[in-house]
Amino acid sequence: MKVYQIVPRGYCKGVIRAIETAKKQAHHEDTYILGMIVHNQYIVDALENLGIKTIDKKGASREELLEEVNKGTVIITAHGASDNVKKKALEKNLNVIDATCPDVIKTHDLIKDYLNKGFEILYIGKNGHPESEGALSINYEHIHLIETKTDLDKLDKNLKYVITNQTTMSLYDVYDLCEYAKTQLSNLIIAKETCQATTIRQEAIAKINDDVDVVFIVGDPHSNNTKKLASIAYNKANKTTYMIESVNDITLEMLKDKKAAAVSSGASTPTYLTTQVINYLKQFNYNDSSTHPKPKIDLNKIL
Repeated sequence: MKVYQIVPRGYCKGVIRAIETAKKQAHHEDTYILGMIVHNQYIVDALENLGIKTIDKKGASREELLEEVNKGTVIITAHGASDNVKKKALEKNLNVIDATCPDVIKTHDLIKDYLNKGFEILYIGKNGHPESEGALSINYEHIHLIETKTDLDKLDKNLKYVITNQTTMSLYDVYDLCEYAKTQLSNLIIAKETCQATTIRQEAIAKINDDVDVVFIVGDPHSNNTKKLASIAYNKANKTTYMIESVNDITLEMLKDKKAAAVSSGASTPTYLTTQVINYLKQFNYNDSSTHPKPKIDLNKIL
């Protein structure tokens, strides 16, 4: 099978920084991560093998997760957390290691700056996502989560606003919401914060070769940036698209009558997993059953 390897893809600088930060705590007793360090279960499992425990519960805030840690070290994930989480951790005499992505920190600083200037903050993001949680918790009263145009319709048009966003959102969705906001609000500053890594990965996906008839986006189902890549491949590039965690998720039905595949991956997807997918597709022949067996995944190679 012909395979196009979409570049850039995979790890961004924030993810690399977070993983390296966590790895330095390998085999230290009582080390906990508040939520997934980055949104990839393979990375979580690999860190667990190094003795680093992930505290995660669906729907639980970082503050609620912190209740389960009473000693040792807590690591703030790449998605960031509120100052209140860090304060409470220190009050519990915990050692705090901050692995927040620099781009997320930049957004938090921007929000705080405009709050101090008397602006209301419009934050384009996904409800329940840890990055959104961290941003909104800076000031729940004056930061408004924006997911749809309907959320913009509900605002007081007499106030002054600045609009920013979760760094892993679709740049196309952010653009559409910002353009709509300009028609609804007269006193509006736009400060889009889609990180450069997210932007260039999404732009590359939108320009997939015409002869590609199937696209595989490798990443964890929890990963918002991975889901956005898949959405763009399907909606913007109009390609048959599958979001998979690893080579094990590829089925024969997905490849039936397919001649050329494109492969990309989310910013928190290990290169090892993406490379396995690429190599498997390259040697795949639907009519040759000897090319169908999948390679095994070695957890020791994830990090």
